[in-house]
Amino acid sequence: MPTRALILLTAALGLAVPALAHATEDAEAWTPTATALRANAAGISLPQTVGGLSLAKSGEASNGGRAVDNYAQYLSQDGAVQATLYVYMPTYADASLAAYMTDKAIMERFGAKTRRTAYDSAAVAGQPGRAIRAVYDDAADGALTTAAGFVHAGRWIVKIRVTGPTDQRDAVLAGLDAMLANLQVDNPAALQAIAPARFGACPAADAGDAELARAAPGENAVPQAVRIPRDGKDALCVRGTVTTAEGRYDMLQQAGRSDGAIIVPVDDSGTVLAFDPAAHAQGYKLSIHMVGQTDLYGTYDKVPSPRQVAAILDGKDPQTAQAQAIVAYAANGEATMQPGVASGR
Repeated sequence: MPTRALILLTAALGLAVPALAHATEDAEAWTPTATALRANAAGISLPQTVGGLSLAKSGEASNGGRAVDNYAQYLSQDGAVQATLYVYMPTYADASLAAYMTDKAIMERFGAKTRRTAYDSAAVAGQPGRAIRAVYDDAADGALTTAAGFVHAGRWIVKIRVTGPTDQRDAVLAGLDAMLANLQVDNPAALQAIAPARFGACPAADAGDAELARAAPGENAVPQAVRIPRDGKDALCVRGTVTTAEGRYDMLQQAGRSDGAIIVPVDDSGTVLAFDPAAHAQGYKLSIHMVGQTDLYGTYDKVPSPRQVAAILDGKDPQTAQAQAIVAYAANGEATMQPGVASGR
C-alpha cells in the first residue's frame, strides 16, 4: 500500500514524486463532467475548481483497474499549494483511525517543530460532525502548513490533504475547507458521524506467546466486521507497542473491555491487523485488512504478544507465512475468495 502522507508531502517539498502520482486518468475510477470529477463506484464527487485550486490529474493510486484506490490532485494557480483527494475502500474502514495514522505520519515526517493547531470534528457537505479536520503549522522547520480532512461514507474513506508554504497558510486552509464543503455524496445518509480518536485506560494484557490453530479446509468464510467501535464512537486504549524493522505500531483495543477485538494499524492507507474474538470458540481470529483485500488466517488461543505481532509484520513468523484465504473486493462491494499465498509483508 502507498503511504499517502509521503506522496503529497514529497511533492510539496519539490522532490521527485513516486511513480503512482503519474498514473493517467482512468475512466473506470473517475468520470469528469463539465464542472466536477466523480468517483463512480463510491458515488462521490468534487468540483474541478474549488477553493482556489484546480484539478491537475486523477487516476488510481494502486490496484489498477479495480477502482478501489483513487486519487485526484489539485493545484493553485502558482502551483505552490497542492491538494490531493483520495477516495479508497479499505476493508477496515474507520475515518478516525485514518486521521490518527495520518497524524502520526505527519508528525514523524516533519519533525519536532511541527505543531498540531486544529484536530476536531467538522462539517462536510453541510452536515455537521461528519468529518475530521486537522491543521499542522511550522512543518518542515517552519516552511510549510499542511492540513487534512477525513470522511467515512458507506464502504469508502475520503481523505483530503492540502499543503503549501507557510506564507500561504490562508490559501491552504481555504482549500481544505472548500473541498470539505463542496464534497458531494450520492447518498448523504451514508456519511458516518465521526470524531477524533480518544484514549482511556487499558485492561491488563495476557503474558506469553500465543499458538495459532489453522482453520480446517472449508471453514474460512467472507470476513465479518471486526467487533470494535469505529469512527471515534468509543474510547480506545494502547494495549502494547510493537517494534519492527520498519517502525513502531500501537496495539489498540476498546478501553475498559478485556474481551474485545484488538487492532494494529500499520499505515495511513488502511492496512490493519485485527485479532477478533472467535464467534463460536475460544481464541482470536487473525485477519489483515488492506485496500480492497482481506487476508484470513487461523485462530490464536489468545492475543499474540507484541513480539509475535512484530514477527508477523516483519514476515518472520512461520505461523503466518501464508494466508489461508484471500478475499478480494470489487468496487461494488462484491467479494471473491481464493486460496492463500505466501505473505508479501
